[in-house]
Amino acid sequence: MSNHSQNGHSHPMPPQDVPITPRKVPRQARSRATCDAILQAAARILERQGSEGLTTNLVAELAGVSIGSLYQYYPTKEAILAELIREMRRQMHDDMVAATEASRGLGLEAEIDALVAATLRHHLRNPELAHALEIIEERLPLDDDTAVLKQNMARLVVAALERNGIPDAPAVAFDLIAIGHGLADAAISGGERNFDHLHRRIRRAVLGYLGAN
Repeated sequence: MSNHSQNGHSHPMPPQDVPITPRKVPRQARSRATCDAILQAAARILERQGSEGLTTNLVAELAGVSIGSLYQYYPTKEAILAELIREMRRQMHDDMVAATEASRGLGLEAEIDALVAATLRHHLRNPELAHALEIIEERLPLDDDTAVLKQNMARLVVAALERNGIPDAPAVAFDLIAIGHGLADAAISGGERNFDHLHRRIRRAVLGYLGAN
């Protein structure tokens, strides 16, 4: 995985005891709408100002809710950020599952290419937000839900390799994920927004690693 601290994105680590899980789960439509408004407001601030500009007061103001209502659900700004990261990983996981189902049995190149395309489309839907959350994820403690999602995404790559007879699939999957993530992160950070161009570059790299191109 890429190391943002070596690329001018060093941030102080939050204390390990900072709460990063919601105080309660919204059950009713009104409370879900409140949480959605809070998360959407936080996402807009991250896109425009980065994590340094995000405060709970600013999120509440932009969301149109009281600070008391915000704290009913999210005890800290880190809890809001962690929820945005969980949602990002859920969406990416779902995209990868759909890609796996659509390409299963079509051969190694097709299956790996489908996974590359799915993850890249996810990042390019909102590249500024995705990039900001990737940086934040590196300095927040990894909660159980996010850890499981990341493990499941890696298993999808491992399974595709195993179906196609690639030996030592877990280690190969680790390398492929690192290659794809590193290229995508560097290119998107540098302003690349052309899906086709970036897809070709990553596809060439990962298939070249596999010796399948």
